[in-house]
Amino acid sequence: MPPRLAVRDIALFERPVSFARPFRFGAVVINATPQAFVRVEIEVEGKGTATGASAELLVPKWFDKRPQLSPDETVAELRRSLLIARELYLARAGFDTAFGLHAACVAAQVEACAKQDIPPLAAACGPAEIDKAILDALLRCTGKNFFDGMTENISGIDARLSRDLSDQEIAQFLAGRERLERVAIRHTVGLDDTIEGEGGVADQKENAGACYFKLKLNGDPEADAARLIRIGKELATLSHDYKVTLDANEQYADLAALSALADRLDRDHALKPIAAKLLYIEQPMPRNITRASPLGALAGRNFIIDEADDSYDAFPIARALGYRGISSKSCKGIYKSIVNATRAAKWSAKGEKYFIAGEDLTCQAGLAVQQDLALGALIGVTHAERNGHHYVDGFGDTPAAEAEAFLTAHPDLYVRDGNRIRLAIHDGHLLTGSLTTPGFATSVHPDWSTLSPLKRPTTRILTEQAL
Repeated sequence: MPPRLAVRDIALFERPVSFARPFRFGAVVINATPQAFVRVEIEVEGKGTATGASAELLVPKWFDKRPQLSPDETVAELRRSLLIARELYLARAGFDTAFGLHAACVAAQVEACAKQDIPPLAAACGPAEIDKAILDALLRCTGKNFFDGMTENISGIDARLSRDLSDQEIAQFLAGRERLERVAIRHTVGLDDTIEGEGGVADQKENAGACYFKLKLNGDPEADAARLIRIGKELATLSHDYKVTLDANEQYADLAALSALADRLDRDHALKPIAAKLLYIEQPMPRNITRASPLGALAGRNFIIDEADDSYDAFPIARALGYRGISSKSCKGIYKSIVNATRAAKWSAKGEKYFIAGEDLTCQAGLAVQQDLALGALIGVTHAERNGHHYVDGFGDTPAAEAEAFLTAHPDLYVRDGNRIRLAIHDGHLLTGSLTTPGFATSVHPDWSTLSPLKRPTTRILTEQAL
């Protein structure tokens, strides 16, 4: 039986993160944003107490892209999501499995957030971060590393939130997992990034030797095609083979616009360096339009959802619409990623190809990137977008002593570069060996004394009725 636990305390913090260069995706440009940190204290039944941690960027205008909201207002939504989840998790009495606690709170979280006009994707962020910290504490208390613990299903993941699966199917999927020793990075090319020449997409100093590239789209088929032609010319100069993915971040208005881009990819010879290397297209249309728009003839391509992944039933719904894959992001929930990976394996066993992809918007050096990398290495993500090292200068605003601690504890993941400590990329790959330490992929926690308490939005966080 999986161990049962009770949450005794949850503390929320944040730290500013300044970007080394602007990152433009969709309709937003990010130059800085806070990183949230969670510290939990749990009691494991019959085993004692332990502390766990997690971290994630509070990215503006991704979880909620409604045009009437400012970037700061969408960050405030994420803070509210964390604060609401904290109250719900602390309100649970008695002992339960880690997944049982998550399952008991997730519906109430979505309902409470809806009362504050917070959409489901943003609502999921709060539990996602608390779940990671709880898992870290559970693994530390039991002396297990993430990979061994999850193959044993230490969290007690079952099918109560995914009725298309059985408890046995989830347990068997986990039991068969083996840690990937390395995961290839997918180099992000933002909408404002340099394309040609020094600092461009083919510059090895810029792309860190990547063989995979994620190219952002802006939703205009003609403008996107012209930009992809430029990128393709540069990628064609690489001395090694490469693959690409395209990400529109919900910018394509409808199927007609998407079909126009697909037609260009099919017919325009100048796009061959992209089209011939294309693995999939990610979240082309807004999430609400996605659910109302079967792909039809476009389903012959590999499309995946990301922002539309806002519930446990999102992947089966997307599959019925013609989508082949779904993104894994720890900011959307580690348990949902595992459930979706189980689905992809089950469906693919019947002869059609379904897959789970690794996408990264919120993972900075330290806790966030390590826990997300471990999740991907568990569920079989062989290449994952890694943009934190690209847009932030090393550990960014993290105190030097904390960055040094991560380098010492995880020397295969970080490297000293002058006066900075950076992600260590080996021939375009990240190594996962040091993630096998007891706990959730880290032997280091932040220096809590250097963090500020999570800012509390001025509006009321949670009503008794919401509880």
